[in-house]
Amino acid sequence: MRIPGLSIIVTGAGSGIGEGVAHRLAEEGARVIVNDIDAARGDRVARAIRTAGGDAVFHAADVTQSADMQGLVAAAVQHHGRLDVMVNNAGWTHRNRPALEVTEDEFDRCYAVNVKSIYLATLYATPVFRRQGGGSFINIASTAGIRPRPGLTWYNGSKGAVITTSKSLAAELGPDNIRVNCINPVFNPDTGLAAEFAGGALTDERKARFLASIPLGRFSSSLDVANAVLYLASEEASFISGVCLEVDGARCV
Repeated sequence: MRIPGLSIIVTGAGSGIGEGVAHRLAEEGARVIVNDIDAARGDRVARAIRTAGGDAVFHAADVTQSADMQGLVAAAVQHHGRLDVMVNNAGWTHRNRPALEVTEDEFDRCYAVNVKSIYLATLYATPVFRRQGGGSFINIASTAGIRPRPGLTWYNGSKGAVITTSKSLAAELGPDNIRVNCINPVFNPDTGLAAEFAGGALTDERKARFLASIPLGRFSSSLDVANAVLYLASEEASFISGVCLEVDGARCV
């Protein structure tokens, strides 16, 4: 096992990429705190991990709310006595449409879920990491933050903020032995947000348009992202910080 006994929070783990990440980390020995705002989905994932022989508990929290994030970090410490890795996976997007048609509420939610959550995670997990002598943040950004697609302007901007913030935090928190990295997945048609990215139902035509932009000729999968998270969480990446790892089949080349 590559990460035996590590205490790891995965936000937004009730489905999609987060679910895949939680399962993969547990398979490699992590003790996982499965987080989601949807209690039924999150509990299902945690139970499935335990059924497969892994170590997981579910903790409901809204990552845009300070008290909830504080409670989430405290839950990891309560269950495991420490927190080693915080995977900030929870995300949201407005529907693919012209920038001027996105409502203020949609803009606010996009930045709250995608960016404010990183701020809150940093606020509450960093003191724990410092007391322990180190830790790791892994932030799930997007290829949208470095190679934007039209129609997703405000989402693109929020993921660009995640990327820049991750690099800045890596420089600032490095002296505390805290690593900060991010992962930029390309389009995954199996996530709950796929139709929003596409601007409607995932027709063959819409899928083909996305696929044409990926040189390796396939979409990303939850396992692709999970394996990248596993590497960054492991001792193998102990000198890796401030990196944005594209899991994109060369989309951003």
